[in-house]
Amino acid sequence: MIDQLIEYDRELFLYLNNLGTTAWDPFWLLITDKWTAIPLYALLLFLIYKKFGAKGTLITIVLVALMITCTDQLANLFKHGFERPRPCGQEGVKEYARFIAVRCGRFGYFSAHAASSIALAVFVGFILKKFYPKLIYFLIFWAVIVAYSRIYVGVHYPLDIATGMFLGTLIGLVFVVLHKYFFGKFKITL
Repeated sequence: MIDQLIEYDRELFLYLNNLGTTAWDPFWLLITDKWTAIPLYALLLFLIYKKFGAKGTLITIVLVALMITCTDQLANLFKHGFERPRPCGQEGVKEYARFIAVRCGRFGYFSAHAASSIALAVFVGFILKKFYPKLIYFLIFWAVIVAYSRIYVGVHYPLDIATGMFLGTLIGLVFVVLHKYFFGKFKITL
C-alpha cells in the first residue's frame, strides 16, 4: 500500500511539475524565494502593530519566531528520519522532471516551506480575524501558491507538500492558542 501511494505521488509530481513552461519559470522562482515575501511580512507586522500595540507586537514576533523554528526543526527531523530523496535527486524521476530550482538538497519529506507558510497564514489569519475577517483567505491562498512552487521548481513531491501543510496548520493553531494565553496572562487589551 505504501509503495502504491509513493508511486501515485511520483506520477502526480511529474504531471504537475511538467505543466511548467520556461515562460513561467521566473515567476515561480520568485514565488519560491523566501525573500520575496518580505513586503507581505512588513504589511502583516504593520497590521499586528496597529491592532496590538508595541507590547503585543513583541509577543507576537517572539511567537512567530518560535513557530517558524518549530516547523523548520520538525521538517528537519522528518527529513533525516525518513530520508526520502527529493525528486530532483531521485533516479527514475529526475530524468523526467523539470528542475529549475537553485539547488536540490538531499531529503525532502516534508516541505518546510509549505509548513512554515501555512503556519504563518493560519496564525496571523486567526489572530487578526476579528479586525480583518477576509485576510485569512488571502494568506491561505498565498501559502498554497508558495507550497505549489516547490513542486513546480522540482524539489518536493505533492505528499511532501500535503504533509507540510497539514503539520504547519496544526502548529499554527497551537500558536494561536498560545497567543491568546499570553494576551490573557499579560493583560494586553485590544
